[in-house]
Amino acid sequence: METANAKPVYGVGDASFHAAGGEDGLRLLVDRFYDLMDSVPEAHSIRAMHPTDLSTARDKLWRFLCGWLNGPKRYQEKYGPISIPRVHAHLVIGSADRDAWLACMRRALDEQPYADDFKAYLIYQLAQPAERVRNRE
Repeated sequence: METANAKPVYGVGDASFHAAGGEDGLRLLVDRFYDLMDSVPEAHSIRAMHPTDLSTARDKLWRFLCGWLNGPKRYQEKYGPISIPRVHAHLVIGSADRDAWLACMRRALDEQPYADDFKAYLIYQLAQPAERVRNRE
């Protein structure tokens, strides 16, 4: 039996999607992530992997995160199925690039009004696909 004060179990059902603030909360996270990637000197290498206009990248990451966190499958609705490593295979991505991506995401997460345990959970979970796209050293 669940009580009104029960903590969400992230990764179960759509608890993570709701902990992130749903579609609107994820849009804020993604926008802040790309703003940071566009301005943080340590992210120069990963920013260079993207086109000048980040509109499509923002849309794709937002849509991916919606479905990945067990919310609506927005990515599949617009772009079809996704294989994270295959989508990034044309890029040279090393450990430093992975770490820069995660650092920008960690900073973006820190600025969101999410519960601290959700922030820790989410960055831990995001480290897995970030590692899967690494294809050098």
